[in-house]
Amino acid sequence: MNHNTTGAALPPSFAWEPSQRYPDPLVKIVDPGFARYRLNLAKVERIATGMRWAEGPVWFGDVRCLLWSDIPNNRMMKWEEETGVVSVFRKPSNFANGNTRDRLDDVVDGGTRLSNKRKLVDAGPGTPDGMRCDVDGNLWVGWGMGQEGLDGVSIFNPEGQFIGRINLPERCANLCFGGLQRNRLFMASSTSLYSLYVNTQGATGG
Repeated sequence: MNHNTTGAALPPSFAWEPSQRYPDPLVKIVDPGFARYRLNLAKVERIATGMRWAEGPVWFGDVRCLLWSDIPNNRMMKWEEETGVVSVFRKPSNFANGNTRDRLDDVVDGGTRLSNKRKLVDAGPGTPDGMRCDVDGNLWVGWGMGQEGLDGVSIFNPEGQFIGRINLPERCANLCFGGLQRNRLFMASSTSLYSLYVNTQGATGG
């Protein structure tokens, strides 16, 4: 079910038409290594809309809900998995941006610097944003330049090879894994929130 959280009509350019076919043509296999992660009976779903800039989704498995920021509207939003209800979680939010549950320890020297720095991905014409890893070490990256073919999510294997793509009608700022099995990808994308079941799980903490 799609929810317009503002009640305002959306511009025609953001009208959402989910695919009528399986597998969903929005989920692209770029390299054969990505085939195992695409579920042939899963589609991209728009589960909320009406934001001005959706950002920073974080999953709370203990209460089966997703929180994210709607920055220009100075609020945090909440989506309940069992009911599909979208509501305002906090307003004002002090224009909160990214959100996470603080469990990652990937820095050294008392949290003052990162280690083992190296180039992993060449973004080319795209603009990467928020990212998460799955349990196999693949990198799922919010992506976009405000144009068809670049807006969505790009997936890279642990060696930095581009293997898969999820095309969306809006630029994806950030994403996270959630759901009961941590196999549902949530994508905060400009005015809307999208989801897709995948055949992997988000790494712990992601």
